[in-house]
Amino acid sequence: MPRPTGRVLTLLELLQSGGTRTVAELAGRLGVEGRTVRRYVDQLIDLDVPVESVRGRYGGYRLAPGYRLPPLMLSDDEALAVLLGLIAGRRTGLTTAQRTANETASAKIRRVLPRHIAGRLETLLDALAFTDEPGTSDIADPPDSAVLLTLADAVRHRRPVSVRYTDREDRRSERTLHPYGIVAHKGRWYVTGQDAALSEDRVFRLDRITATRTLSGTFEPPSGPDPAERVLSAFATAEYRHRVTLRIHGTPARIRARLPATVATLEDPAADSDPTTDRWLRVELRAERLDWLPPLLAVLDRPFTIEGPAELRALMAEFAERLASYARA
Repeated sequence: MPRPTGRVLTLLELLQSGGTRTVAELAGRLGVEGRTVRRYVDQLIDLDVPVESVRGRYGGYRLAPGYRLPPLMLSDDEALAVLLGLIAGRRTGLTTAQRTANETASAKIRRVLPRHIAGRLETLLDALAFTDEPGTSDIADPPDSAVLLTLADAVRHRRPVSVRYTDREDRRSERTLHPYGIVAHKGRWYVTGQDAALSEDRVFRLDRITATRTLSGTFEPPSGPDPAERVLSAFATAEYRHRVTLRIHGTPARIRARLPATVATLEDPAADSDPTTDRWLRVELRAERLDWLPPLLAVLDRPFTIEGPAELRALMAEFAERLASYARA
């Protein structure tokens, strides 16, 4: 955009913010002389923008009362970022007034979006899920909009997609995916679905998907856990170096406070009983390292037994002896 045109648009933005702006103020903001400001104002008037001249000590320029902004023009990426930012805001500790303003802003943006963009964004919002409780989740920068919107459309219409994926070992592959849903978790985006070649459920990070292509045909999603629960389960059961099995005496809520669903699976043989009653629960998790577990188990402050591995028992004994030595000292 040529610099004079850009300054004219900046002038319009300044006037749209309301009130009367002096020539000196506008000149300072635009980095031009006063006579140049007057020339820019004439250009706006030529474009049928009702700029009024205000005389007097505090005179200057202002927009005529009742002048309304032109339709909001957003690209796909801009509209996506704005609406997802508003959704993220709803999941934080907003006051009632702030929540109302959030909803109003979202509704205004949706009303002025071109129909094809609005439809695709609504499809995305229908396909989107979160793993965290409101107030604890934040949305990372959205991945490529073409990838995100193509996957959302495939989720809604149950269409298979071809995805190009790069895993954490930097290995590249092309897979056919039956997507169940898009999930935001701990600042990252994931898609969960069935890898058609393996006939197994998988979870893929969207920032590692470089291209998507909708394929012909449809699929029937399975019953059972929703997409967010599937992502949590995938994290808890991922293949790592160590498989740890524990029995902990406590309530599910107390144990989950330290060992959430993303870290461990919890087997409760008395799930129908009083949830506030302590009982023995079987906990299983996988980890690359074990050194972080002894301090965590100590913080639980509940009776527990280590069924395996033996290496964790040795680390726990060393940790207990170290704490005892500090106490004796």
